Amino acid sequence: MTDCIIAGCDLHDRSMLVKWSVGRGASKRRSFGNTAAGRERMIRMLQDAAQAANTDRIVFGYEASCLGYGLYDELRSSGIECHVLAPSCMARSPRHTRTKTDEKDADGILDVLRAHVLAGAKLPAVWVPDERTRQDRRIVRRRLVVGEQVGRVKTRITDLLKACGARRPEGVERWSLADRSWLAGLSGEQLGEGAQMVLASLLRELAFCEEELRLQERNVRALSRQKRYGAARAELMKLKGVGILTAMVFLTEMGDLSRFANRRQIGAYLGLAPTSHESGEASDRKGHITKQGSSRVRKVLCQAAWALLGHDPVETAVHARIMRASPKRKKTATVALMRRLAVRMWHVGRAAQASGGCFAPPSEAVACGP
Repeated sequence: MTDCIIAGCDLHDRSMLVKWSVGRGASKRRSFGNTAAGRERMIRMLQDAAQAANTDRIVFGYEASCLGYGLYDELRSSGIECHVLAPSCMARSPRHTRTKTDEKDADGILDVLRAHVLAGAKLPAVWVPDERTRQDRRIVRRRLVVGEQVGRVKTRITDLLKACGARRPEGVERWSLADRSWLAGLSGEQLGEGAQMVLASLLRELAFCEEELRLQERNVRALSRQKRYGAARAELMKLKGVGILTAMVFLTEMGDLSRFANRRQIGAYLGLAPTSHESGEASDRKGHITKQGSSRVRKVLCQAAWALLGHDPVETAVHARIMRASPKRKKTATVALMRRLAVRMWHVGRAAQASGGCFAPPSEAVACGP
């Protein structure tokens, strides 16, 4: 048993293009439908190829996408070694975007897997969460989506008032009961018949979204009280600026915190590390942050960082020190607070997860994608 089957797959909603080879041998091509029957035929084909090559090892890889990890689960349950690769970590030239085909994408994945299997190259694989973590993520992500919907409806109402020249009464707090009563009482004579009908529709939409938001908040609170998250969530909420939503977004999106070795990996995973463009003697070319990884975590970290200002003397002093160097570095100062908070949350959450035994031992996957 000297060789193994190596297969790279370009996965789509309805189709799968597989390029596979026996070790260093010439690659072969075959397409399958992305259905239960098609995936079964693909697995059987790979197993038959392994039997013909007198090997038990099959290494399969595809890029992470919105299709989730269903294929990963099926392959692993069939005894096939599967890796989900981070698209952002796959090396591609500018020419690739102009000559992109499914076959070239599958070839690229096959080449990366060959380099890993045959030469020990680092594999840009993402950490694949277990089924429980995937379901928990959906609950928390739904809360974030509904919260954004509430904000968008409020913005549309405000824009409508501006367009109609209607001004809120002075001394009335926005979105208070008094403000909502005033909005509901605006007549067609004040706004115009069409605008009044649109405002009534937006107010109904806002009421629905806010009720849905309360429901999703209850779901998140119930999830946070479960044994899997209770201890870590409680410890994270002891940090200034961290509320229940920030803690739960961090825990569900980051998953097993023991898979990160140091703060540099935390910054890189969350996209809070600066971009770099170094060449020759220019060895210190740093740009904006990469913004790779979970934008959801960055959003709640940004909100938490702003909550720290004026309430945490240490972080307020750090923000002021960066701003003194250059008043235009407001975003840089905010990102610095976000990164510092993320590292503290990692230390606290990792210790709580370790004491509670929330996750299995970390896999060998590189922490380079969500």
